[in-house]
Amino acid sequence: MPTGIIDPRTDLPNPGDFMLTLDDAQRISAAARAAALEHGWTMVIAVVDDGGHLITLERMDGTQKGSVRVAEQKARTAILFKRPTKLLEDAVLKGRTVMMTLPDVICLEGGVPLVRDGVYLGAIGVSGATSAEDGVVAARGVAALA
Repeated sequence: MPTGIIDPRTDLPNPGDFMLTLDDAQRISAAARAAALEHGWTMVIAVVDDGGHLITLERMDGTQKGSVRVAEQKARTAILFKRPTKLLEDAVLKGRTVMMTLPDVICLEGGVPLVRDGVYLGAIGVSGATSAEDGVVAARGVAALA
């Protein structure tokens, strides 16, 4: 191998050490979907990694198509700001409307970071019902990471 070239096969972290695995994302999404079904809500559920890149996306039958982009962006906002999007929604409701002008930021409840042992691994974003209902479903997904 030429000098200065990094072999990506040897420099990757061990799967699961400090990353959100596909199995994790699927388990999180399944738990969120179960919560939505219990309440009779149709939702889009997005799970992203620590860089905001999509791992899984589910659109339940009958969910409005616009919720796809909203769920993805809620998840991205949650991981990039390292906080639940409800806090951003609350800030807007308290008058910090400038938050709504930030590019690619969704200030609506339903995006929550996924944290294990103090490490931000990714986030879940949920859209399809009211913001509060989206938050309920997202919280169920977060609980499945434990």
